Amino acid sequence: MIEKNIKQIKTNILRACEISRKNPDSIKIVAVTKTIEHARLNDCLKYLLENGITDIGENRVQEMMEKQPYITENINWHMIGNLQRNKAKYIVGKVKMIQSLDSIKLATEINRVATRDGTDVDVLIEVNIAGEESKHGITPEQVLDFAKETTAFSNIHIKGLMTVAPYVKNPEENRINFRKMRELYETLKNQPDIGNKIEYLSMGMTNDYPVAVEEGANIVRIGTGIFGNR
Repeated sequence: MIEKNIKQIKTNILRACEISRKNPDSIKIVAVTKTIEHARLNDCLKYLLENGITDIGENRVQEMMEKQPYITENINWHMIGNLQRNKAKYIVGKVKMIQSLDSIKLATEINRVATRDGTDVDVLIEVNIAGEESKHGITPEQVLDFAKETTAFSNIHIKGLMTVAPYVKNPEENRINFRKMRELYETLKNQPDIGNKIEYLSMGMTNDYPVAVEEGANIVRIGTGIFGNR
């Protein structure tokens, strides 16, 4: 089932790339493994790796910590959920990327731990593009100043933007949000001393990733679409 699901996802991404004239190889799929126990994840990794998916996304620090000791394959871990400052110390150095940077206080703590441990951390700035009270992230208006402020941190590297768009039954309803994110992303890439480091626009999940790709996403985060309903 998983292999079939992955092939369908890749077919959908290919179609989206044909529409938007992108190279499908430039789209990174992050397999979201929330609530997937380590035993099942190990069983699934064969299919993921055979299909070129080497990135795993986790929403909770504790769940990531419980799984990592059991995973022997060489994969890249991403923290995609809200990260509390007091838990940053547990994942710095153990993840490829933190996709949910949403405050200078959190950036300060990540940098402190990274400096102490002699490591660097790639991060994405999380943007609450639709202004939902239930979502984390900074406002679109804060993005440029926030990105510039983070340049003071020696061990943090801003690599782009991430958003969790509203859940909608019709994916087309999120096109405007994805388009706004792409505009923010392009504006950020054009900023002196920042833009040359910007690589990623992470947006789109199981219900709306083709629209996100059409609008500029080069990272999509897919859980249910790969593993089925939890």
